[in-house]
Amino acid sequence: MTDIPLGGGGEFDRIRAIAAALGSRARELGNDTALVRLGDATVALSADVSVEGVHFRREWLSLEEIGWRASAGALSDLAASGADPIGVLAALTIPAGEPVSTFVALMQGVGAAVDAVGGKVLGGDLSRGDAIALALTVIGTAPIPVRRSGATPGDAVWVTGELGGARAALTAFIAGRTPDPAARLRFARPQPRIAWGRWLAAHGAKAMLDVSDGLAGDAGHLAAASGLAIRIDLGLVPCHPAVAAEARLADEPAGVFAAKGGEDYELLVVMPPAFSGAAGFPLTRIGEARVGAGLSLELAARPIVLAGYEHFA
Repeated sequence: MTDIPLGGGGEFDRIRAIAAALGSRARELGNDTALVRLGDATVALSADVSVEGVHFRREWLSLEEIGWRASAGALSDLAASGADPIGVLAALTIPAGEPVSTFVALMQGVGAAVDAVGGKVLGGDLSRGDAIALALTVIGTAPIPVRRSGATPGDAVWVTGELGGARAALTAFIAGRTPDPAARLRFARPQPRIAWGRWLAAHGAKAMLDVSDGLAGDAGHLAAASGLAIRIDLGLVPCHPAVAAEARLADEPAGVFAAKGGEDYELLVVMPPAFSGAAGFPLTRIGEARVGAGLSLELAARPIVLAGYEHFA
């Protein structure tokens, strides 16, 4: 999940440091979910946190929207693993003095998001703190589990849906303007692509993650996990309709604006070279995997240097 630019962003190096420190005491770290084999089933688990003043502001969203948004962001990790949701555990931190209605409204949003993908609220915890925070643990099963690693040179890189809608709303909020209604909806009520992730897994997805920290950052994570290079043509990036106006205000090409934005929760997926893209939902080929290392971004055949959001900058 991308933070509001009140703090920092990006955690990939820190995850690697934690994994090195834990060593044999930890399972494989760095994927969207932990994939645990139990008998004939693969269980997918992930934890995500949403903090007031870092991920959202109450003057921008209703309490129900805050709950939905936090839950949808966590559920999106299941989508990136090709998993079917079972449910969520929700731990809430709420400032002292908040009425019971605050707890209820937040959990109504959480419940609505998880119900929309066929899951249940399984339990959780409550605590007092200085600001609202929601820590969501999602649980699902992955019939054909997909990791961030697995891409090979020559594979094609695709993305679902449209990018940049959440950033379009965020830039308007920060500037004190009213966001485009469709962009605000993408920011307030993102849709975890559960069915799309399951379809992609069943049709040969070799590596996949959700676009939470921005295409510019997440594509780099995908390249690092697979140990190869990824090239993306920003001119091919499918942009949300609200991007054009906000990109002009930011004096950025639309593809650049969209690539810098997080929290779209679309799926970035690597498919075999022969994959046709006929998926029954919006899916756009934007690049390819190559021999080498790192991420290269291009626009009109010129290199572009962008960075994803860094959580601790």
